[in-house]
Amino acid sequence: MHTQDSLELIQKRLTSKEAILIDIREQDEWDEGHLESALLIPLSKLEELKDKEGFAAEIANHLSKDKIIYCYCAAGVRVVYAYAILHKLGYDIRPLKAGYCTLLLADFQKAE
Repeated sequence: MHTQDSLELIQKRLTSKEAILIDIREQDEWDEGHLESALLIPLSKLEELKDKEGFAAEIANHLSKDKIIYCYCAAGVRVVYAYAILHKLGYDIRPLKAGYCTLLLADFQKAE
């Protein structure tokens, strides 16, 4: 289920704008620290809105089906649920097994 893409490849794709990075942790976790290039789309919001009319259009305002979408959380568990929701909408979603702290150790940049 988790992507087999290397962290190095993911960083290259983010830099070249081939990919988007989303953080599916909650707002309080985001506020404590997040990756520089990430967008916040909490899993709780995805789960709350997934069955509502207009959900696909709302998500399309934030994500592009033309790009690879990598998602991370704290420990690589919640990303599996986000994958199920976004994959169903036709996104190339690739959950990261590495959590936030692991990504920082792998030289992903923390937002200032």
